[in-house]
Amino acid sequence: MSEPETLPKPRRRLPYWRLAAAAVIVLAGLAGGGALYAHSVIADIATTLPATPNIATLPVSTAVVDRTGQLLRPFTTAGGRWRLPVATAEVDRHFIEMLLAYEDRHFEQHGGIEWSSMFRAAGQYLGAGGHIVSGGSTLTMQVARLIEGEPTRNLGGKIRQMVHADALEHQLTKDQILTLYLTLAPYGGNIEGIRAASLAYFGKEPTRLTTAESALLVALPQSPEARRPDRDPAAARAGRDLVLDRMVAEGVISAEEAQGAKREPVPTARRDFPMFAAHMAQSAVEAQPNARKIDLTVDRRLQSVLERLGTARATALGPKVSVAIVVADQASGDILASVGSAGLFSQESDGYVDMTEAVRSPGSTLKPLIYGLAFELGLAHPESLIEDRPTAFGAYVPVNFDGFNRGTVTIRQALTESLNIPAIIVLDAVGTSRLVSRMKRAYANPLLPDDTAPGLAIGLGGVGVTLRDLVSIYAAIGRGGTPVHLQDGVKAPVAEAGEAAPVLDPTAAWYVSNILAGVPPPLNGSPGRIAYKTGTSYGYRDAWAIGYDGKTVVGVWVGRPDGAPVPGISGITAAAPILFEAFDRLATRTTPLRAAPPGVLFASNSELPLPLRRFRHPDDDKVARDAAPEIAFPADGVDVDLGIASGADLPLIIKIRNGAPPFTFFANGAPVGRSAFSRQNSWKPDGPGYVTLSVVDSEGRSDAVKVFLD
Repeated sequence: MSEPETLPKPRRRLPYWRLAAAAVIVLAGLAGGGALYAHSVIADIATTLPATPNIATLPVSTAVVDRTGQLLRPFTTAGGRWRLPVATAEVDRHFIEMLLAYEDRHFEQHGGIEWSSMFRAAGQYLGAGGHIVSGGSTLTMQVARLIEGEPTRNLGGKIRQMVHADALEHQLTKDQILTLYLTLAPYGGNIEGIRAASLAYFGKEPTRLTTAESALLVALPQSPEARRPDRDPAAARAGRDLVLDRMVAEGVISAEEAQGAKREPVPTARRDFPMFAAHMAQSAVEAQPNARKIDLTVDRRLQSVLERLGTARATALGPKVSVAIVVADQASGDILASVGSAGLFSQESDGYVDMTEAVRSPGSTLKPLIYGLAFELGLAHPESLIEDRPTAFGAYVPVNFDGFNRGTVTIRQALTESLNIPAIIVLDAVGTSRLVSRMKRAYANPLLPDDTAPGLAIGLGGVGVTLRDLVSIYAAIGRGGTPVHLQDGVKAPVAEAGEAAPVLDPTAAWYVSNILAGVPPPLNGSPGRIAYKTGTSYGYRDAWAIGYDGKTVVGVWVGRPDGAPVPGISGITAAAPILFEAFDRLATRTTPLRAAPPGVLFASNSELPLPLRRFRHPDDDKVARDAAPEIAFPADGVDVDLGIASGADLPLIIKIRNGAPPFTFFANGAPVGRSAFSRQNSWKPDGPGYVTLSVVDSEGRSDAVKVFLD
């Protein structure tokens, strides 16, 4: 139920001055005070009543909830109390029935004061020589007492409570009064309100309560400290059973139902409040300190199972080892789970540190993006050959992880086996600045030592990134090269002006995904299920595994938050098994990877165009990082079979390497397409024959080829 920002108009009934005066006469006049005394007391009370609370702004605990509204983590109020926002519609109706039957049978009919009860209380007051025996309080009067925060076991307090209750009835609806009671009622210690009490004593929301649970929650506010289940279970049971007997007498429940409820055990300890996505929830509250409720993109079920998974796997790896996991939806960028550590309160593994946002070395996890750039620039194909031999780049001499060289390998093999030397050769060709630029296009924030220019070492982990950065990069690759902002509900994504620049073109992204789908899985994984890559940073400090299917991307980090080495740790042995287990715990089955886009060249090495059969380094004559554009396909003078004669009428895919986008494409001098970022264009000719294809880049540089189409 959403509460109005302004209070409703008063209902038309007897003015509260007259009702209050009558109340005072009942309690005071019968004792000899008289009407003049009544009016004097009323006047004094009316000027000192506190402002009627607005439920929409009543101070409550901040509730951080998941994407479906389920509670992830509540925080205490400024006064250290657990007082969670609640609406009557969110409370079990059976509990409401029992509460009204026990506390205030005529709640819907009276105007704040139950006169029959007040006359009974007045008679008891006189018979007891001026001592209040029973208060005769309605729910509205109890709300008045809760707002005042003062006891009412004296005549003056009871009169003030009656005057205040009448004022509340004029200013609030019955539902609002009931909501205030459900929010403010004391349940022992620093627990206030039905929702906090249900979570503290039963570990669940009050939406569905058993008869026994409802009875206990009705009984506790009467003597919240004396009946606290965590301190005196016997007193709590006695209070609960008293309510159950009363409910039988009132006809609310049957005797059989009451007997069954009495057999239920009474809780003997307070439960911990939910604390899912603890790091993210803390960040959310720091960003919105005055919010009553904060909605995150997290899925509580998935978050819960992945937190247990991370804790279990970290425990097996050692007391100082932590695990971080991020799961995101590729389409929206919503973070569905964010496990910041192996346990928030773990002192040995520094559980308070959110390792999803800690800057670490990515190891080999940037290699897919390096090769993707080579595919996009027309420098390579997955089946292109490349040399894995000792190579020096000035003073920098990369070596493979295992220290061995394979000789001549395909790009596919080099990425599948995560060979270091071929990756650096390719990085030297595509350019470190281009790699960093594409990382930023994916909304990652790579950090270099002292803002130095990027060197070749970044290809093997010589750059600082976070787990979220890597998940964002791999999400873009899984989406066909289109970037997406990761969103968690804490910070609004930065608005982009116009079309976002792609991280890779669709063909290059597909090539990368196709290779990563063939990476051998760990012992607990199935081959071909996801596209994934592992990485291990220098000195065995960080183990990574990032993977995706056609819908979801998951990132895993394993290591020590203090940056100390973990001997023997690696991405394939420590992080990859967790990655595959995380996919096992998703609510949906694995979604197939994206289908091949137009322009993908399915060919063995021998079937590739000659320039693509072997990777060409910038030291070769024709390729340079800042060279003019060159039509990589089709090659000059070739025949291209488009099936025109047979009626297949296939489009011609024109591919460009080098040059600066955007590119304008021409056929026989007539423009046939323009691409803002892509390095290829699809064109369907009118018929067979010779055609001159040309391309012009943003700097006016051009290239042309003549081919025969049939």
